Amino acid sequence: MDIELLVDAKATLGEGPIWDSHTQSIYWIDILNKRIYSGSDILTELDDLIGCIAPRKNGGLILAVSEAAKEGRSSFASLELDLIKLTHLSSLKSEPLNNRFNDGKCDPRGRFLAGTMDMGEKQPKGSLYSFDGRSVTRLLSNVTISNGLAWSADYKTFYYIDTPTREVKAFDYDLDKGAIANPRVVICTPESLGWPDGMTSDMQGNLWIAMWGGAQITRWNPNTGQLLEQIPVPAKNVSSCVFGGKNLNQLYITSARKGLDEDTLTQYPLTGGLFCLQTNVEGMPTFEFTG
Repeated sequence: MDIELLVDAKATLGEGPIWDSHTQSIYWIDILNKRIYSGSDILTELDDLIGCIAPRKNGGLILAVSEAAKEGRSSFASLELDLIKLTHLSSLKSEPLNNRFNDGKCDPRGRFLAGTMDMGEKQPKGSLYSFDGRSVTRLLSNVTISNGLAWSADYKTFYYIDTPTREVKAFDYDLDKGAIANPRVVICTPESLGWPDGMTSDMQGNLWIAMWGGAQITRWNPNTGQLLEQIPVPAKNVSSCVFGGKNLNQLYITSARKGLDEDTLTQYPLTGGLFCLQTNVEGMPTFEFTG
């Protein structure tokens, strides 16, 4: 399978790709440069850090943002794409100082799940939240770097990554209530592969995980914990991935230049770009926010 470079954006922290099935468009973000991209174009640049985005059923996007000028103040907001108008929806009331949002997506019922992390990437001060448009519920706490989220094809299992643990945990998922239960470790990623970051799933039940520092995407069977495939990416820090395209068989991949020295960037000059991989599987769709 060949990787195609779509955008040589040189993003500092390229992240959070989503596929809009209505417009057949890919959106993604550069967290530290506070940018939202539509394909190769910069859609907007905000004043605040954008941790993750998701499409809204009624149009536009929902965002999880953290104020750069006021450490610790994080909130959910909607963005009207035609006007580039941002509307505040709800704030986190008890989020620790020096935290920011990092990674999130909607569940199959339209709730927006988004996690937070310590900006220093050391302290387990983060949480995973669920927002239904009316109220915010904390699903997990004591998280260091909240990252990849995915669901099984039958929606009964939720998968989650706290990057420093190098583990993928599975939870029973109550779709009616949006509740998680029965945590267990289903995948342990060895140090040689890099750090597990963003994640998506396919209709065959496998997980596709971006490996930060590992220059690759990995594919796993969460039922056995088996590594099925390693796919090289010409970027050192591979940050996230999502299925898109008309048949949901194209894997869009983000990457980041954050923390890399000049020698590494010389070796991997396309780091920070947006890539596309043509696969032979059908991926899970990007779910829309219904709140």
